[in-house]
Amino acid sequence: MFLHQPSLFKSLCYVNGRWIHSDSGDSQAVHNPADHTLLGHVPMLGQSQIEAAVRAAHRAFLTWRQADAGARAQCLRQWARLMATHREDLATLISLEQGKPIAEALGEIDYAISFIDWYAEQARRLDGRLMPSHIQNAQPGTLMTPVGVAALITPWNFPSAMITRKAAAALAAGCTVVVKPAHETPYSALALAHLSEQAGFAPGLFNVVLGEPQMAMETLVSHPLVRAVSFTGSTRVGHLVRQAAARTGIKPLALELGGNAPFIVTADADPHAAVDVAVAAKFQTSGQDCCAANRILVHRRHYDEFLRHYAQAVSALTVGPGTQPGSRIGPLIHEAALRATAERVADAQAQGARLLAGGHPHVLGGLYFEPTVLADVRPGMRIYDEENFAPISGVCAFDTLDKAIQLANDTPYGLAAYVCASRQDVIWHLLRNLEFAMIAVNGARFTGAPIPFGGMKESGAGREGGHEGFEPFVETKYFCLNGLGRPAESTYFQGACHE
Repeated sequence: MFLHQPSLFKSLCYVNGRWIHSDSGDSQAVHNPADHTLLGHVPMLGQSQIEAAVRAAHRAFLTWRQADAGARAQCLRQWARLMATHREDLATLISLEQGKPIAEALGEIDYAISFIDWYAEQARRLDGRLMPSHIQNAQPGTLMTPVGVAALITPWNFPSAMITRKAAAALAAGCTVVVKPAHETPYSALALAHLSEQAGFAPGLFNVVLGEPQMAMETLVSHPLVRAVSFTGSTRVGHLVRQAAARTGIKPLALELGGNAPFIVTADADPHAAVDVAVAAKFQTSGQDCCAANRILVHRRHYDEFLRHYAQAVSALTVGPGTQPGSRIGPLIHEAALRATAERVADAQAQGARLLAGGHPHVLGGLYFEPTVLADVRPGMRIYDEENFAPISGVCAFDTLDKAIQLANDTPYGLAAYVCASRQDVIWHLLRNLEFAMIAVNGARFTGAPIPFGGMKESGAGREGGHEGFEPFVETKYFCLNGLGRPAESTYFQGACHE
């Protein structure tokens, strides 16, 4: 493995400022999905070691909560500076363990850094307020106080940015964190832990643990010293996280779960521009993105023209290892994903969908699948109903705007949606009626540090990013200062100016 700074490649967990192996000696192999070469082994900690990480985070919290906003901001900014210094190596780690094309991996590191920079500044703005008093001789107000230890459970598709989006908000608020990354992509998280150590983070402030996934999750989120939980992953596991967290009381939860994003091309849209946006919205991270366009709904006026140009554009996407320059579509994350992708394509064709591009495992073999376009998809097909998490896309036609809205909303998910339109009345009608928490209009890019990212319905609860990203990690503490009576007349005017 070629890294400019080899010390970034860590194969131990990080707890209380120490690099540790599992007490049992258990470990997990990590492979490059591009060619299945072995990258290394990482320890699988036992329950007692994960509990020890929580206790260490709690001890660190007792000091960190007292740090002023400037000190927290300085600590975060140093972490961000080190990430920027090692940007290329961090991107290489993502590409090697996740398969993401290197250009997208570099973009993810920039994205990850942006959250740290943003929350370092917002730490100074996490203020309470004074209120006009309704009680004589009293002053009511509020303080924002950190909740305590935060458990952060992150996915494999954005192994760096999903950590910093959560951790930067928690740390800026005065919380300490225990991160459990996906076992498929642990090295990005461990590299961030190394850089936190280099940035001068106190022991226990930032911890990274790995373990058998269900045991590790349940141990973390149900621990009584864990006072906030932030999880990004599937809706199925999100329900398990909620249940486990409830075992030891009421805890703030931020759940960013699955999606089934519609992409609507209206009658007044430019179909050629819509093709470019659709390719970007669907195929980032090889389609392994909770915000990826999953159902492409095109007005019948543009349907045939859109399909022709869209199939051409998708067929032109370069498939290859993430580290290969110019690669746009990398491998899927594991064999089960490849198998499910092939099954969804076969199911759609069996029910009458037309294959316009791709549709098969790629000639490169391994975990590669051809970028795929299927036309005439409809409800009842797996490619339409399910979150695909693959470089496959289904397209269908609609005749009226109300029908497009009906089709779009006919899903238990409510994360992201995309609209291509030119008329403002059409755009606003869709914005008001689509049941999705985030809607991108005439573009595929919409995320960023200042925006409140999250879903509605089965796509989650709570928000990450923006000022709303603080909410799982702070409590609003109300106070009322009594006994503030008016001073005596003789002293009240003492020292007053006179003409």
